Amino acid sequence: MKKKTKVLLLILSAILCISGVIMLVIGFQKAGAADNAMANLKNNTASSEAEKSKENSKESEAQENKDKDSVSVPSDGKDSDSGEDSDGGEDSDNVAESDSNKESEASKDSDKDDDKVSDKDADETPEKEEIKDTLSSDLAVPSRCGALSVNGTQLVDQNGNPVQLRGISTHGLSWFPNFVDQNAFRQFREEWNVNVMRLAMYTHENGGYCTDGNKENLKNIIYRGVQYATDNDMYVIIDWHVLQEQNPNVYKEEAKKFFSEMSEKYKDYNNVIYEICNEPNGGVGWSEVKSYAEEIIPIIRANDEKAIILVGTPNWSQRVDEAANDPITGYDNIMYTLHFYAATHKDDLRNTMVNAINAGLPVFVSEYGICDASGNGGLDKDSAQKWVDTMNSYGVSYICWALANKNESAALIKSSCSKTSGFDDNDLSESGKWLYQTLTGNAVIGNSIGSGAGSSSGSGAGGGAGSSSGGSTGSSTGSTESFNSSGLEGTLTLQSQWEADGKVNYQYNMTLTNNSSSSVSSWAIDIHFSGDIGFSSGWGGTYTVNGNTLHVISEGYNGSIPAGGTLGDLGFIITGPSGLKVVP
Repeated sequence: MKKKTKVLLLILSAILCISGVIMLVIGFQKAGAADNAMANLKNNTASSEAEKSKENSKESEAQENKDKDSVSVPSDGKDSDSGEDSDGGEDSDNVAESDSNKESEASKDSDKDDDKVSDKDADETPEKEEIKDTLSSDLAVPSRCGALSVNGTQLVDQNGNPVQLRGISTHGLSWFPNFVDQNAFRQFREEWNVNVMRLAMYTHENGGYCTDGNKENLKNIIYRGVQYATDNDMYVIIDWHVLQEQNPNVYKEEAKKFFSEMSEKYKDYNNVIYEICNEPNGGVGWSEVKSYAEEIIPIIRANDEKAIILVGTPNWSQRVDEAANDPITGYDNIMYTLHFYAATHKDDLRNTMVNAINAGLPVFVSEYGICDASGNGGLDKDSAQKWVDTMNSYGVSYICWALANKNESAALIKSSCSKTSGFDDNDLSESGKWLYQTLTGNAVIGNSIGSGAGSSSGSGAGGGAGSSSGGSTGSSTGSTESFNSSGLEGTLTLQSQWEADGKVNYQYNMTLTNNSSSSVSSWAIDIHFSGDIGFSSGWGGTYTVNGNTLHVISEGYNGSIPAGGTLGDLGFIITGPSGLKVVP
């Protein structure tokens, strides 16, 4: 009995020992697994931290490279890489340097804490801080800004930041197709700080899309232009260039087909803008333009819901005030065009633009020049600078007319230049030199800018650009002549004269003064000349000719002249014999 008990105790002890060993092994395994899990957790955490640091480093490096590649167009007309001021511009080197430092600091901060953005520290949000008062100094290009939209009166990028487009318009695509050149577009983007090109397709004139022009050829030129602009990271405007037909409704059905085709083709592009009627004129009112626009806009919107659409305004796209009083509703991203020529259009039209913007109208200057409204005559750089300053202060985009070597003052290329790209200082007209300096802040090397070209007398750049090819024809450019008609005292200032096609052309600016004690609500005047005349073009009135008499009737917007008041922004171009004079 004792032996059996002893054996049982030994067996029980063995079992307990074995159980203890098993428990110890299990315990060690669990402890090891925990250690391994902890180690793996630490390794994963370390790997995650390293990966995050690596990503932040890459993002910082990419931001720095982007900053290096960006091109600045300072809003005061000064290139931050240049040490020279443009006419009337302010020094912006310190501003540009400050912006660069801010971007660098923001990049460094992102390495420390990628998720942390301070609302108080301007160094971490340089663009938003600057937008409070001015536009971003970075050039607005599609790769950075994406599709544009309209916020209030301001053109904005895909993130809601204000942007400004500054660029160049072609001349008529039928007449100067060779200037739609890939290398030219590249040069304008890289050397001129241009971020938008406008493709001007006339609809009525010789070679016009709706008359005797080759539709397929013209569309192919547009396709080329859009592609070249896209390849060079620029926005591009397809311009339905209404002019001589005056009323956009004349070719409305053609416009519907054209814009349906264009918007379908470019619906996936983020850089295409549609200008649906260049310059309604000849007494066409806003109600007619608005009616036309309300038929064209939905056709574009059927294909492209968000593209910017530019709508012309009456009187050669000057009556933005009429559009402000009765804007188009029901659609987003609509802007209204204003056109000016600095030697003709001064404070009155500039105030009209400012008042329209203040009334809430988004304005886009899709065409301007620094000569007279005819595209000829002398340059007025002082007036042009006032326009540029005002447009910059309101964030208005602007496009200069015109990329061509036509023998006129507005052409950016000299008529003697046969190049279509690779332009140097000697190839540019005085208008071209002014534009280059305005967009870049750089003085044109070897240029005699300012030597007689800045006045509106026509004695400087106007002749140099080909506006006075015939020399003196017996009348003194810059001289004034007076006349009286219908109780109004008129003053004509001869802005320019030139010979073309065997005729002498005379371009006048005109003012009318009401010296009576009563205001007038409309006016009609006759101006008599020393010989028979022919009428070429005019602005601010309706013009007809009978022999040696020019008859002018007021437009609806400028018929009222208060007692003692003076009306400007009037003018015309006529042909006549050499030495033409005003006679009683």
